Amino acid sequence: MRIMGLDYGSHTVGVAVTDEYESLALPLKTVFREREDKLRRTISEICGIAASYKVGLVVIGLPLLMSGEEGTRARKTRDFAGKLAARLAIPVVFCDERLTTWEAEELLSEAGRPRARQKEVIDQMAAAIILEDYLRSREGTV
Repeated sequence: MRIMGLDYGSHTVGVAVTDEYESLALPLKTVFREREDKLRRTISEICGIAASYKVGLVVIGLPLLMSGEEGTRARKTRDFAGKLAARLAIPVVFCDERLTTWEAEELLSEAGRPRARQKEVIDQMAAAIILEDYLRSREGTV
């Protein structure tokens, strides 16, 4: 089984998956949404990806405030996660995602990817970082 990582945003969802050994997080796809309040197609697409990759666990980045408290984005993420979990019938867990988008931007800049082209993959990279953080925390190496 693989683990899927998600970076849930208002207009996109970054998707990453582990390799079959659950040791590497691989950026996979960005799911684009027309409207933030329309989740049916987004959830359906993510369920399809989960089925095709034989995902046994989903890790969703929880956008906490820098203080550690939950704000509006965290509540929307929890709502999305609840709807997704009801459709998937596999465990869905959260991982603190503070600064993952910034970290993804830094990695892409260091790799020489022009800022204008970062938008295409930034959410997938953030999802991979969320997934890597989860894998490290599971191993106790954070």
